[in-house]
Amino acid sequence: MPKITLENITKRWDKFYAVDNLNLVIEDNAFVTLLGPSGCGKTTTLRMIAGLETPTSGKITIGDRVVYDSAEGINIPANKRKVGFLFQNYALWPNMTVYENISFGLTNVKEEMDEIAFDARTKNSLIKILKRPKEVVKIVRECYDKKGKIDEKKLKIKLIDRFEISEFTAKELMGYKLHEANDPDAAASAKTEELKKDIEKIRAKYAQNGITLDENFVCVKDGKPVRKVRKLSKEEIDLSVRRVSRIVKIGMFMDRYPAELSGGQQQRVAIARTLAPEPSVLFMDEPLSNLDAKLRLEMRSELQRLHLETGSTFVYVTHDQMEAMTLATKICLIDNGVLQQYDAPLTVYNTPNNLFVADFVGNPSINFMNAKGSQNADGTISLKIFEDKDVLYTPAKALDLKDWFAEEKKLDAAIAEEKAQKAQKKGYVEKGNKDTVFKYHVAMIDEPEDYGDEVEFTDHDFVLGVRPEFVDIGKGGLEGEIYSSMPTGMETTVRAAVGNYILTGVMFGGVVYKLGDPTTVSFHGKQVILFSRRTGRFISLGKLEIPEKE
Repeated sequence: MPKITLENITKRWDKFYAVDNLNLVIEDNAFVTLLGPSGCGKTTTLRMIAGLETPTSGKITIGDRVVYDSAEGINIPANKRKVGFLFQNYALWPNMTVYENISFGLTNVKEEMDEIAFDARTKNSLIKILKRPKEVVKIVRECYDKKGKIDEKKLKIKLIDRFEISEFTAKELMGYKLHEANDPDAAASAKTEELKKDIEKIRAKYAQNGITLDENFVCVKDGKPVRKVRKLSKEEIDLSVRRVSRIVKIGMFMDRYPAELSGGQQQRVAIARTLAPEPSVLFMDEPLSNLDAKLRLEMRSELQRLHLETGSTFVYVTHDQMEAMTLATKICLIDNGVLQQYDAPLTVYNTPNNLFVADFVGNPSINFMNAKGSQNADGTISLKIFEDKDVLYTPAKALDLKDWFAEEKKLDAAIAEEKAQKAQKKGYVEKGNKDTVFKYHVAMIDEPEDYGDEVEFTDHDFVLGVRPEFVDIGKGGLEGEIYSSMPTGMETTVRAAVGNYILTGVMFGGVVYKLGDPTTVSFHGKQVILFSRRTGRFISLGKLEIPEKE
């Protein structure tokens, strides 16, 4: 499967930048989720790769083929990019059966392909099956109904799925009636000899024109496959339809119409239709959003299995961070058209690049606490949180805050210089949807009014981020009380109030908490995240301790 490379991709409408200078490499056989809030540029990015949207500038490469380059004037249309697109609303034809919906795209394919002796190939498939006559008879006997008659529809589907053959081959096999023979082995052997003679006649016919048939019955002349512009044969179309129907387990629904299917079944049909042309890349735009929670969980599992079985590259758009975490090999997190982080799911969760990433990923949400302080000689950082509570932060790795802030200021200067250079270029349009530091939320009982006042932050201003699983309730530390308790069976989400501030923790097991009861709050592990309050950038992971009272 091909690698997808995006270089400096920008899409804007007037001054609104939907995607802003995106650079991204999607590796072979990856499952990448484009994650972010509504309107952040996820779907626009997907549509630009697929060829359904034209970028304003940049370059897109799929495999070794440039499909878009603004500088060179290249823009390969969507139907020539060999990609599959699965839409949010499935887009099934209501007047077509499941089979017709899946095969519809295949019937329109007309391109240069190998010439194949399909008649000979079918006969060869039957010869292979006839080596197992007892298995064929066993399948037939499984398909008798209560009246002692053969359920031909059921038998046909079973033969198609068991031997991975087309409907036409299955019908021919059924016509041999091996189950009625006194000696199925002898009947199969006699039929095999007939088929072999037929294949030799077909080979002789092609030989008259100087054509031989290789082991796959592809026509070969002068040592090269014979190629011609043609449509797919009915046999090829049927084999493709049956192949994908096996993958998504909808073989029994071929004669039904979309209105006769459940939401999950319609989703499977849409996936099958997308897979049928064997796309090198499969794009999915929030395909599970119309399903209920239970079915959505089931379909996530199916998509994981599908990715493994097809070996295709999957690019998946979602605003559901749980979907992104559970499905992806890598998450591409976007906000306001700008790439925020592109990493493996657990890397994004444990070491977020900035406050936005930390806030967007995780359920329940991360706890943010404003902090102020400075670094001690031993490398620890003395901080005040909740306005007057003293805590000690110990970085997990050696950290010199003075050096870190010096590098941060260099980075800011480089970004400003890059923007200034862009502004000098011909045709530059200033971004109307400005990039700003993410406004994170500190949970409080009585939240102050936000008047949008500008506040200057120094190198002594920080933000601490603590995931709920690292918050301990009732194990010593800061004094507070139970603000809310939400048990789900396996775990309980507890919110504790420390003064006017609220912290969320997840307690495993059947612990019961009573609202208003006094409690304590502390922190464990070395996964507490330290951010710069001025820029919102990640500084360090570390341990947060509450000094014991003297």
